[in-house]
Amino acid sequence: MLHLQSLEGIQLNDTWLTIGTFDGVHRGHQAIVRRLVNQAHAAGSQAVVLTFYPHPAVVIGKRNNPSYLTTPEERAAMLEELGVDVAITFPFTPKVSQFSADEFISLLKSHLDFHHLMVGPDFALGHNRVGDIQYLSDIGRKSGYTVSSINHLDIDGKIVSSSRIRAALQEGNIKLANMLLGRPYFIKGQVIPGDGRGQTIGIPTANLSVWPERALPKSGVYVTQCSINGNKYAAVTNIGVRPTFTSQDQRLQVEAHLLNFSDQIYGLELRLDFIAYLREERKFSGIDALVKQIHQDISQAQTCLKVMS
Repeated sequence: MLHLQSLEGIQLNDTWLTIGTFDGVHRGHQAIVRRLVNQAHAAGSQAVVLTFYPHPAVVIGKRNNPSYLTTPEERAAMLEELGVDVAITFPFTPKVSQFSADEFISLLKSHLDFHHLMVGPDFALGHNRVGDIQYLSDIGRKSGYTVSSINHLDIDGKIVSSSRIRAALQEGNIKLANMLLGRPYFIKGQVIPGDGRGQTIGIPTANLSVWPERALPKSGVYVTQCSINGNKYAAVTNIGVRPTFTSQDQRLQVEAHLLNFSDQIYGLELRLDFIAYLREERKFSGIDALVKQIHQDISQAQTCLKVMS
């Protein structure tokens, strides 16, 4: 698959196109993309997905804090797994936000030569979202493309959406988030040196430097599966500020204790798949009480992973 960061210098021919943020590439996104790929390939055309970064809502001020379920690179990799031929991460800027629907479609048509546009039922683009499905269909009759829409995917009577997944993560509802995604929610980060307290109490942890714009589950302790260098390990992961230890730094930290693992991994990239929420983060009376609870967490994690295997 070709992953492009802009339209500059690109000239495709005979494509089918879908447009959206596709953050998380959840089950609703997957339904649209699979249909696009299947129908485009059946017609002998390339399947193209155009996404945006930053998120348009962030650029126009409707979301103050970026909170992404996937990086642009992770999103592109997931689209590749679904059979997409070309993924474009289009840089959304204040200038782009002022483009009319006609201007933006004209830009896309000149570079992508799309003959069919597939979108969700409430899709709209262009300044003030003038370019809804009817408007785009009208333009298409003059510009040589057709438009189709695919209904939202509903689970439990509610639409599957990235915002619903973010809300589930903020509640620690990993089960719901994973169901909506169709896979475990994950984060990646480089292993960096910590303060070494885990080592001194016999429970070493890998401290992760995580992309600042990444959506994190709420503070607490989680059952996770860690992937590093192609190998997988069970892990217990804490997200929070470690209140048992006195610290002026109240930034959320991510630290994982890998079960039955003792290798040196500083500087390596680690992936954590979230499996289940265990408990809230809390302050303990002392180190002994903390260690006792961590061992209980490890036991619960082993039981959880054994049941799921």
